[in-house]
Amino acid sequence: MEHTQHTHTQRDRKGFETMSGDGEARLRRNPPPPPLVVDTSACLCRADAGFRTARGAKKYVPTTNLCVQPSIRNSIHPVRSAAATRLTELRERSRRQSALLPGLPDDLAVACLVRVPRADHRKLRLVCRRWQRLLSGNYYYSLRRTLGLAEEWLYVIKRDGRDGRISWEAFDPVHQLWRPLPPIPKDYSQAVGFGCAALSGCHLYLFGGRDPRKGSMRRVIYYNARTNKWHRAPDLLRRRQFFGSCVIDNRLYVAGGESEGVSRSLRSAEMYDPSKNRWSFIAELSSPMVPLVGVIYQGKWFLKGLGPQQQVLSEVYAPESDAWESVFDGMVSGWRNPSVCIDGELFGLDCKDGCRLRVYEAATDSWRRGTDSKAHLGSSRAVEAAALVPLMGKLCIVRNNMSITLVDVVRDGGGNGSEEERWETIAGKGQIKTFVTNLLSTIAGRSGGKTHIVHCQVLHA
Repeated sequence: MEHTQHTHTQRDRKGFETMSGDGEARLRRNPPPPPLVVDTSACLCRADAGFRTARGAKKYVPTTNLCVQPSIRNSIHPVRSAAATRLTELRERSRRQSALLPGLPDDLAVACLVRVPRADHRKLRLVCRRWQRLLSGNYYYSLRRTLGLAEEWLYVIKRDGRDGRISWEAFDPVHQLWRPLPPIPKDYSQAVGFGCAALSGCHLYLFGGRDPRKGSMRRVIYYNARTNKWHRAPDLLRRRQFFGSCVIDNRLYVAGGESEGVSRSLRSAEMYDPSKNRWSFIAELSSPMVPLVGVIYQGKWFLKGLGPQQQVLSEVYAPESDAWESVFDGMVSGWRNPSVCIDGELFGLDCKDGCRLRVYEAATDSWRRGTDSKAHLGSSRAVEAAALVPLMGKLCIVRNNMSITLVDVVRDGGGNGSEEERWETIAGKGQIKTFVTNLLSTIAGRSGGKTHIVHCQVLHA
């Protein structure tokens, strides 16, 4: 038995030696390919799905300087930065796609398309998908703004005096034409006491207010002038109506107003930061107020309105210190009509039809009368000046009859501080019929139950 086992063992060993000799000879004739040499400190080939770091992967690698993973994708290799990889992918994609303009490189095509007037952008989006994507992104409009090609349009929100419905139009001052717009969402089709502001130069926000059916609202929506569409935004933190609002450093501030309940007047204030897409409370007013007029002057927000006992209140808010302070200076005491700050100077309307201006002088803390256009339109509500906004570096006066007047304030270069105001009416809708409107209003015994302006804002694109 032992002899038999020993014989088998020798036979097996001999056979193994024979096989080993054949294998070595075969390996010498056909040597295996050398492993791919890659520095493991820069290797992210991830041969195993469980690899998390190069240090943890070293135990799967035979040596510290070799990597045996045969397939390494350039898209995840750390030698190329993410930006460079993205640029390469875009170039490859652009090669596969059709050109923006046949026969021209894309950079030259963009240089041509960026000079197309804003009124034709809606038509450009209908040409092809590449043009639609180009005009829907930020690059196209940021390039227009950098090159000084961005156009300002005036957006006028108005209310029909017969049924109370809200509508709006856009005025193109270059071609002096009114442009059609998509309808305002139903939530604001009959709302009252809502706010309106422009952020990021191309977004028009509507917020708060009171719906006849739902009462006070927290809803916030905005219109994108680049895509010509409406979108939702985060709601206000408090329901409010007939409040004050302003924009400082591209942040939206809201303060005061009314709300439904026992304590109608509000002291609370809040701020919306579009970069964070979030509302947050700020310092409260010194006392509840329903603001009537407001303006930004020297980086501060001035508000003037009525308190709970119908007393006149005036406060100023400083964003740096997040604090309100009562103010009783000459600027506020003589401040009654819409006003706006342009080039560091504060201008206000001095008559009902907006044909005479006033200028605030900080040195004397008083208002002085500016020039008179000598073209007064009357005292009816149809020709009442509803808004004063900056447009193309000039003062823009908008009246209820949709007539628009630009005032160019030209300063004397001699250093004596004198100014010259040039008046120009660029939109005469309703201007020719002013006399007829006043006559019919007088006969009817009313001050004009027609359309009146609610808000005006300027957007760039």
